[in-house]
Amino acid sequence: MKILHDYQLETIQKITESIHNGHHSIIVQQPPRTGKTVIMAEIARRATAKGNRILFIVHRKELVDQARETFIDQGVNINLAQIGMVQTITRHVADLKQPSIIFIDEAHHSLAKSYQRILTAFPKAIKLLFTATPWRMSGEGFETVADKLMVGKSIDWLIKQGYLAPIDYYAPKQIDTSKLKLKSTGEFTDKSIEQAIKPKIYGNAVKTYLKLAKCKQAIAYTYNVESAKKLAKAFCEAGVKAKAVSGKTPKNKRDQIIKAYRNGEIDIVTNAELFTEGLDLPNVDCVIMLRPTKSLSLFLQFSMRAMNPRKGKTAIIIDHVGNVERFGLPTAERQWSLTGSDKKTRQKQAGAMIKGVTVCENCFATFYRTGDTCPFCGASLTEEMQLDVDEKAELVKIAAKHRVELAKRIMSDVVTQNVAGKAPAELKSMKEIIAYGKIHDYKPGWAFFYGKKRGLLK
Repeated sequence: MKILHDYQLETIQKITESIHNGHHSIIVQQPPRTGKTVIMAEIARRATAKGNRILFIVHRKELVDQARETFIDQGVNINLAQIGMVQTITRHVADLKQPSIIFIDEAHHSLAKSYQRILTAFPKAIKLLFTATPWRMSGEGFETVADKLMVGKSIDWLIKQGYLAPIDYYAPKQIDTSKLKLKSTGEFTDKSIEQAIKPKIYGNAVKTYLKLAKCKQAIAYTYNVESAKKLAKAFCEAGVKAKAVSGKTPKNKRDQIIKAYRNGEIDIVTNAELFTEGLDLPNVDCVIMLRPTKSLSLFLQFSMRAMNPRKGKTAIIIDHVGNVERFGLPTAERQWSLTGSDKKTRQKQAGAMIKGVTVCENCFATFYRTGDTCPFCGASLTEEMQLDVDEKAELVKIAAKHRVELAKRIMSDVVTQNVAGKAPAELKSMKEIIAYGKIHDYKPGWAFFYGKKRGLLK
């Protein structure tokens, strides 16, 4: 049985208290790589120990066996547990025995009709819906499936406590985002991705990996099956052991590749829409993104795949497709809500608060710019290095490597009334500048640029 971390036990306690307070459908937000399945398994163990039935729903075939193993390992009475894919359960919902608790994994999918059919079939059951991202590109809210949202620890806190590995984020700019086109689902079309990404991207991806993460085990996310195969071939030709997998790969072959990867016999697995949500691959040290996405959920699943902690480890994230331009760094603070939202609010929730995000042309490091030199390699920065981002964006952090939130560092103990009657030229510190901007309802980025102009930010 796995020993739960303190924050996981705290989450279970909060869920228990919420149920006792009358909440019967709770969305539990937990960042990727923080043991959502283990938390659910512990709750299931306690429930089945009292003779209660539970229903556990996943949306991918690969996750069923993994969840079952976790539940058995955690001591769940498996005779009282029904574990299956939503596609199967929704077809046989009339045949199921009444569960006391329904668990939904990756619950941002729960608004789909297949989930709704299951949830409405058991009105007396407690519903616990787990997700890293209670957020949808459509802006649709979750009020119809939940009466409470429980927000977990921040990614920054989890890194500082050692529950997640810190990251170095790199973003070579090799994509023409103007060519990206959307399909009806809100995601980019494969054809437009192919047109946007330069033909030599695969060679660059190999060279960049060898420069930044040589000998580290990596997962590479590509946009279709053919691109996964081409990338694996390019790695092999460079002397890097790589295999391509996708949903079209036969299960026995896919299992062999995953086993070889876990045993360290393969350096890189390239994949198309497979290792996104849920699947546990604890020895990933590097993530290579070659698939642009409009989904915050996918972005966090991609980028945080390498953040399982190990003493002395720093995860390497190589973003070849500018996903950081849409969402900011994966460590950024985000505000979650059950209610629906307009486009402006969705951008804020997604993490589009990235004014000052810069890519260093010398080392490709990506960070929130606060000075004229790269905090990673020390190279001088030019104005051309800054990415084209939303003018309404808000500065959140200094740099991924240092994990420091500029806003928290300079906003503490500000006495707002002291600056109310002053002109901007009379402001003497960044604390006063930020307070002044808030009083006058200026754009979030104003304080940063005015402070920079005044020489108060180095």
